[in-house]
Amino acid sequence: MFDLFSDIFTYRDNALTRIDPRTKLVIVLASLAAVVTAEGIALPLFVFGICLGTVAALRIPAKLVAVRLAAPLSIVAVLVVIQTFVTGVTPLFTITLGEWQLTAKAEGLRQGALLGSRVLGAVSAVFLLSVVTPAHRIFQALRWFRISRNWLEIAVLMYRYIFVLMDRVADLAAAQRLRLGYTARGRAMRSFTALAGATLIHSLEQAQRTHDAMRLRGYRGAMPFGPLPALGRRDRLIITLCLIAIASARLLEWGISG
Repeated sequence: MFDLFSDIFTYRDNALTRIDPRTKLVIVLASLAAVVTAEGIALPLFVFGICLGTVAALRIPAKLVAVRLAAPLSIVAVLVVIQTFVTGVTPLFTITLGEWQLTAKAEGLRQGALLGSRVLGAVSAVFLLSVVTPAHRIFQALRWFRISRNWLEIAVLMYRYIFVLMDRVADLAAAQRLRLGYTARGRAMRSFTALAGATLIHSLEQAQRTHDAMRLRGYRGAMPFGPLPALGRRDRLIITLCLIAIASARLLEWGISG
């Protein structure tokens, strides 16, 4: 879980961490728009390769990359399999499972590959943003873009206290294991149920304690967000060049597909 949520690498000093978070956010949003609207797999896979190459150049541990991408890769696999056997009419091969016969279709395979490549491209862009920009800086940039203050307050509190909740859950699960709570299937199910209930109760108690603490510290319904300076010439140049590159790649991909 620490590997899944850790942002320790965002505090390294490198060329990407020094870029203004608003600049990185605009570039990532433009990349997401290009990937999601892509008509072929070339552009999403190109974005995926660029992002993974950048992550490797930043010396992010392979274990962290694997943990972060495990869930998206499983989604890609499910999408490809479902589309291959559900969509289309041109048969490729047939699999027999007992009384079931599943026929793979060429159109479904292409559609699944396209959806999967979009997922990989989008997730890799967000992942790269998450390893070069601290979460609080992203929230600050979103506030500069006039995102609802209420939504940002909820996001900040969720991000802050998810670690507290994970620590509590880990302690409870360790205590259950010491008491042989997971030695048998029935006992494991009862232990897991008790853990889920205790987690819910703890989250409600933590919410009340957090609210009381914030009220004592002067919270009156609005959380302050520090101001950001105007974008410098370098950041404006980076945004312009990257947007031109993304738009050119998207137009090129559209022209090839057309």
